[in-house]
Amino acid sequence: METVILLAEDEKKLRDMIALHLEQEGYKVVPAADGAEALHYWREIKPDLLVLDLMLPGLSGWEVLKKIRQKHDTPVIILTARADEIDKLLGLELGADDYMTKPFSPRELSARIKAVLRRSRPQEQSTLVSYHDLRLDPERMEAFIGDTLMQLTASEFKILVLLAGNPGQVFSRLYILERIFGDMYEGYERTVDTHISNIRHKMEAAAASQVSIKTVYGIGYKLTSGE
Repeated sequence: METVILLAEDEKKLRDMIALHLEQEGYKVVPAADGAEALHYWREIKPDLLVLDLMLPGLSGWEVLKKIRQKHDTPVIILTARADEIDKLLGLELGADDYMTKPFSPRELSARIKAVLRRSRPQEQSTLVSYHDLRLDPERMEAFIGDTLMQLTASEFKILVLLAGNPGQVFSRLYILERIFGDMYEGYERTVDTHISNIRHKMEAAAASQVSIKTVYGIGYKLTSGE
């Protein structure tokens, strides 16, 4: 089945260049020049992945991402012209799966797309992972606290599977970063903090009472039972 990528970028020259490269890679690309158009196409075609520029005219990329995350866990790679770490971390807090800073090569973007799609697709191992009231189904990419389904991004889900599959074990930020994103990923360790924060908020919203993610200061994180 053809993989559909929604490309939301207002710079026509860059948009056309990226689209051409991705089409040569075998993807079907649906271009959007502004936020409203991106949101419209997202609702109509339900793409496999969204490449989203943050500084879109009209409805910004930030707003598009917020609206999408209210309803769906479509994999999203954000593009930003700013090298500020805050932009990247805010994007991850809103639920983006990855980010890229302009300028970048289409080949690098293609590699990131493949990695995000690989993380978002069901794993061959379908064994349920459970710990107290937390239940994870890798085949369906579903996470439950009791009977409540949590809406996790692919990266958040993978992190939670790692922690829940090894309760009580402490994992460093660097280990989590390399395990989830790959050892060639050039990102900030604070990226992990942002994902963990998102997971905690979603667990709290689902009224998790038996499990929690604890910070082991100076090292990383572990999943524990109780307070």
